[in-house]
Amino acid sequence: MTFDLGRATSFMAAHARILDRRRFASDSAGVLAAVDAYCNADGGYGWGLEPDLRAPESQPGGALHALEAIADASASPHTVALLDWLLSITLDDGGLPFALPVADPTACAPFWVQADPHTSSLQITAAVAAQAHRVARRDERARNHPWLATATKYCFGAIQDMNEPPFAYVLSFALQLLDAATDTHPEAHELLRHLGRFVPADGAMPVVGGAEGETLHLLDFAPEPGRPVRGLLDPDAVVADLDRVANGQQPDGGWAVDFSSYSPAAAMEWRGYATVRAVTTLRLNGR
Repeated sequence: MTFDLGRATSFMAAHARILDRRRFASDSAGVLAAVDAYCNADGGYGWGLEPDLRAPESQPGGALHALEAIADASASPHTVALLDWLLSITLDDGGLPFALPVADPTACAPFWVQADPHTSSLQITAAVAAQAHRVARRDERARNHPWLATATKYCFGAIQDMNEPPFAYVLSFALQLLDAATDTHPEAHELLRHLGRFVPADGAMPVVGGAEGETLHLLDFAPEPGRPVRGLLDPDAVVADLDRVANGQQPDGGWAVDFSSYSPAAAMEWRGYATVRAVTTLRLNGR
């Protein structure tokens, strides 16, 4: 199974935000210029960089998407300022709150608005730290920043304490973090094996409480061939999931998401984001 790159390109031109068009084009300088538009003076990122969190304030969710874009682009002059900001909002146990207070909740998802800013979230901490570890592969400043060490220690401890299957997003982001951290933390390999017992044979993890049919799949947490996390998976399951992604291209050339969006803008932005992710994953895997 393959996909139609021409139709995907047309979809991105017609519907995607500038950031995702630049990511789709593998334009590193353009990606950095586009993501800078979401940056605040405090070093964090907001302004709807997380599509379902439209508020301007800097948020952990904004940091997640900013670091993902920076990792795509190799490096950014703003990385240290962002990691400094993350350190400034880190709670005493080393974790990040799921979200900070939102002054104007217009078009923001309830789970962002209603988050407790005084409680650490493994889900968001692992998600942000996973992308920071990707940045650290090529940026020594990120690799040596104290926030990354603090967040990684918090996540490793929380993962070690898991004795039953966690929420699907927690499991997915924890696996992504551990896979990225294996480059510099040998103990991450053992923690991957520890979590591997919770990964279904086909890698599909239904999102309890999510939209009807909402499911995380193995290519969400293991998109790159040759990475340690792939060792948890049956090669036949990987092939089947690649077929699923290739078959997911819609008639308009883009890909859809199976979770709820909280504004028309977010719904379309997520489709651009999903299309970049799908095409990147298929290309990485020889499709």
